[in-house]
Amino acid sequence: MEWKPVKEGKVREVYDAGDCMIIVATDRISAFDHILKNEITAKGRVLTQMSKFWFDFTRDIVPNHMLSIDTADMPEFFRQDRFCGSSMKCKKLAMLPVECIVRGYITGSGWESYQKNGAVCGIRLPEGLRESDRLPEPVYTPTTKAELGLHDEHITFEESVEILEKLYPGKGAEYAGRVKDCTLALYQKCAEYALSRGIIIADTKFEFGLDEAGNLVLGDEMLTPDSSRFWPLDGYEPGRSQPSFDKQFVRDWLKANPGSDYLLPAEIVEKTAAKYEEAFELLTGEKFSK
Repeated sequence: MEWKPVKEGKVREVYDAGDCMIIVATDRISAFDHILKNEITAKGRVLTQMSKFWFDFTRDIVPNHMLSIDTADMPEFFRQDRFCGSSMKCKKLAMLPVECIVRGYITGSGWESYQKNGAVCGIRLPEGLRESDRLPEPVYTPTTKAELGLHDEHITFEESVEILEKLYPGKGAEYAGRVKDCTLALYQKCAEYALSRGIIIADTKFEFGLDEAGNLVLGDEMLTPDSSRFWPLDGYEPGRSQPSFDKQFVRDWLKANPGSDYLLPAEIVEKTAAKYEEAFELLTGEKFSK
């Protein structure tokens, strides 16, 4: 039997397995809302196994959707080499239409916004911050969840309440408050741990859904190089952009080579794969098995 994804994102394929979902992280990579023409070797396995590590690490804060990453626990179709290590059997959730972004450091679009008006997503920040400075406390800056090819839009916390209230009358404020609290708690625990392993988590995003009983559950991926900015602690120096374990490496190359047509040279593919694997090994303390 040949299975077809019920949903295909930039880098993920989602299959409906009846009472559960199978989420496959591919080796595709996206940047600037485009899927690049290259694949990054073993990237899907890094993403899935890193998510598993963090899901296990944070079960005390909020339940998550992961059931298993062992293909022996999945329908026979997924017991192929191409799915091994990159597939996750998950609970079915009704996903909330808000991306939960938390920023612990001032960088990227947040830095650009701060330079213009001293704020990020409407949140005033102290004067005199330098690029890549650690913020006095992490800030929660949600966005909408755009369809493939469209940009997510920054929203205020109050706007996230309105969006959720339309979907869940009488529950908008409760759900918005809970996802904000969970996002900040997850970031605090994981960022502290990552620092002890030599990695700064500058920012990241989480996604949440509701299970059949209406419980809030963490879904999607978690604290991977695709959904986060990872910087090496060694050599960290505010006042400039930082070297990175995530796909910022690819973004920087694309910016410097505007005529690339989203095709990376082999050297950049190899360096990017090595960055992802290095981040996995530093954070988990385990050797990545290809």
